[in-house]
Amino acid sequence: MAEIIVLPTHHDPRGSLTVLEKVLPFVIERVFWIYDLPNDQTRGQHRHQQTWQGMVCMRGSVEVIVKKYAQETLFTLDSANQVLILAPDDWHEMRQFTDSPILLLLASHGYDPKDYIKEPLV
Repeated sequence: MAEIIVLPTHHDPRGSLTVLEKVLPFVIERVFWIYDLPNDQTRGQHRHQQTWQGMVCMRGSVEVIVKKYAQETLFTLDSANQVLILAPDDWHEMRQFTDSPILLLLASHGYDPKDYIKEPLV
């Protein structure tokens, strides 16, 4: 099931530096981000056959609902030092976008429309 990993962050008077290194259960092959997200819209609503993903909310906040079998979990991403790890069979939906969020996604595979599955595991 999906999990949030808190990334190591270093703070000093110049600002903060967060490191994403050796914590993902996959090698990053694709990086993309979504932004200009209206609060009343949803994104995602799918799972994958092969692709692992990591989600980092770089600005603002977003709710992520993850469904797998009979279990549903709500995650809130609201800090740039959190990465939500999604296994391929974690159906996910992003919603409740606040404060002009920027959502960074790290994927184990390149884009392939055949990898997308629209319904959750039951």
